[in-house]
Amino acid sequence: MPINVCIAGATGWTGSVVARHMILSDEFEVVGALARQHADEDLGRAVGLPANGMTIVRTLAEVLATGAKPDVLVDYTDPGSVKARTFEALAHGIRVVIGTSGLTAADYVEIDQAATTAGLGVIAAGNFSITAALAKHFSLLAARHLPSWEIIDYASASKADAPSGTAQELAESMGEVAQSAIALAIDQTHGPKEVRGATIGGAQVHSVRLPSFIIAFETIFGLPDERLTIRHDAGSGAEPYAAGTLLATRKVMHSTGLTRGLDQLLFSE
Repeated sequence: MPINVCIAGATGWTGSVVARHMILSDEFEVVGALARQHADEDLGRAVGLPANGMTIVRTLAEVLATGAKPDVLVDYTDPGSVKARTFEALAHGIRVVIGTSGLTAADYVEIDQAATTAGLGVIAAGNFSITAALAKHFSLLAARHLPSWEIIDYASASKADAPSGTAQELAESMGEVAQSAIALAIDQTHGPKEVRGATIGGAQVHSVRLPSFIIAFETIFGLPDERLTIRHDAGSGAEPYAAGTLLATRKVMHSTGLTRGLDQLLFSE
């Protein structure tokens, strides 16, 4: 049986790519689509496919009012709405895949509690790219052996959240492996302390926001007389995020509580 999916942000940069893949796949049945700017339009036409008879609406409540019964909500919207929508979905017995960035560690604690209480799964990732998951995995491996690192997060000039969800997830996950050793405490810095970045997961994270960047991050490890840099750069299209999102949508049907990071699905063994 196909997995019934409702897509929030279905006409956005990533959501539209995910929607096209799911519409064309026999594994999934798109039973709902949310988007503010394209509400009342046909989903197929809005994402560049033939009309499919699915009308885009503004809220999850409108989808449920039609009698549709999603198994999974896939959310690619904004940090101001995703948390409340996740709780709404869980309250209606719907599992959730979160591709939206900007949620905090405290937000994820609440989401984990709600999902566990409901006996449902939530899978969230700051980046559903397979190659980004590999870069995170390699950084976590290196953190077991190298004592000091910092993270640089690159994105377009207009990206509002800083750091990106990718960099925040990476920093917090590395902090669970080990704490980065800082030779000089930040409060002993001569000059503005902000130039040393934000401390996340025990390490310094620096966000660069400039034209020509899409999404990129690098973890820099330092030892006397040598350095290791692990870097991931994303291109201008959202296609790399589709495969990971579809994988998460399959996996969330068999999970309970919060799973954070695509790497957890790929390398948990």
